[in-house]
Amino acid sequence: SGDLHVTKKEEGYIMDFPLNPPTRVEPNDFKDTIKAAVGNLPVQEVLFCYNTKKLLIRLADSCDISALTNLKVDTVALENTERSGRFCAVIVTMKGSPDCQPGYDFYSRDFSPWVGVPEDPVTGSNHTVLGSYWSEKLGKKKMLAYQCSSRGGELELELRDDGRINIAGQAITILQGTIKL
Repeated sequence: SGDLHVTKKEEGYIMDFPLNPPTRVEPNDFKDTIKAAVGNLPVQEVLFCYNTKKLLIRLADSCDISALTNLKVDTVALENTERSGRFCAVIVTMKGSPDCQPGYDFYSRDFSPWVGVPEDPVTGSNHTVLGSYWSEKLGKKKMLAYQCSSRGGELELELRDDGRINIAGQAITILQGTIKL
């Protein structure tokens, strides 16, 4: 993402990222990976973000949140479906329930065994892709998202007119410093 600018706000932090729009792809080109990631769940759309090397699988709107939260992914089998280095993560997403409280616009999970992370609990970089995708689908520039890992995390997204996205959420500082290269 280049320089990562983070600003403290009252109840968390705002990260400033470049927006990374995904491109629709042919699902058959990724059928083994899709099967390993979501099994027999119905898939509405498959996209790929060439900037971030992330495959985006959108579950059909007929799925409810339990389909995503109860999803059991064998990340070793998932990793074995792709050995060429073509991508580094699979994002599984579904439309949210804005009418429910707190009204999430979309949900997601991240599986990145190719980079040593079986499941990332809350992933800022994924939301640069998800924010672009769901903004177009929902016609919104401000969204509330929830990543459904076992730890879980809520993120507030705001697409900016300069091709960037603000991603806000809770965090704790475990290390502080400056690195000069």
